[in-house]
Amino acid sequence: MGPDGFKKNPVGLGPYKFVSHTPGVELVMEANESYWRKMPSVKRLVYKSVTESTTRVAMLKRGEVDLAYLLDAPQALELKRDPNFKLAFSGGIGTFYLDFLDQADPKSPWHDRRVRLAASHALDRKALSEAETLGASRPTGSMIPPKFELEPHPYNPARAKQLLAEAGYPNGFDAGDLHPWPPYTTMGEAVGGYLGAVGIKVRLRTMERAAFYSALASKKIHGLCVCINAVYGNAASRMAETVPSEGAFSYAGEPDIDALYKQQSRETDPRKREALLHQIQRTLHERVRFAPIMDFIWPSGVSTRVAEPALMLIDPYPWSAPLEDVRLKK
Repeated sequence: MGPDGFKKNPVGLGPYKFVSHTPGVELVMEANESYWRKMPSVKRLVYKSVTESTTRVAMLKRGEVDLAYLLDAPQALELKRDPNFKLAFSGGIGTFYLDFLDQADPKSPWHDRRVRLAASHALDRKALSEAETLGASRPTGSMIPPKFELEPHPYNPARAKQLLAEAGYPNGFDAGDLHPWPPYTTMGEAVGGYLGAVGIKVRLRTMERAAFYSALASKKIHGLCVCINAVYGNAASRMAETVPSEGAFSYAGEPDIDALYKQQSRETDPRKREALLHQIQRTLHERVRFAPIMDFIWPSGVSTRVAEPALMLIDPYPWSAPLEDVRLKK
């Protein structure tokens, strides 16, 4: 049938059957009563595409939706004070990190490890978590979720300024553009504020999501990116797009890391492969290839009609799942 035919009549084996889809507006599904695991509790699910957090909360309050994902902190605090709703937290698969897109250029300040380390020390990860997700997100020193944990660089503005001075920038420098991964604009604003406080001056550049992906993959973005990586699988798949030179979003591949990455892909002994992946992560950390920030855990608003939103029943899958376990109050 091809992709267009499948979009008109998608067929699967899950707990819900396709009813209709209006791209960018809504997806409607009905329960598959013969689903092998169990019959879903909710007969009809409607997913609505709503880009603004404030609008999602307004729809929740009006009773137009029963679950509103990905709330910004002001809306989450608003619901937290309202007894008619509750907050639920989910996530943990996506990791925010600062990517120094021009670090491979010898003429860029980011080519100097001390400058990258200064930027990492400039970030108050705990405060960012409080401001963006009410403290739910975990500060991290690695782009790989906690199976192999590396401590984040401590928040130390004085050390950041010292490193900049040692690198030849005692008064800071103009770092150009900072691109927040759409739609996390407030996260970009907050990171830009911390960088500016130690003398790293940036300009926030926001882009529509599809345009951003295209520009990032074609290596047309320069400066900094407050990126997020949520690739599933294991440590190797998590690094695939950003670490090896051939990665879709890799701007600074290095021959020794490329060699280690290829070596682990051919290694059949699980323990040896694990050791190689740990070695890659340690090397990335030591070189400050990235500045990991936090494992993203966000608040969602839940109406009192919902008995079980099925968030984090599959950890760390962030959305409602398994869908057949979603329940409304009787």
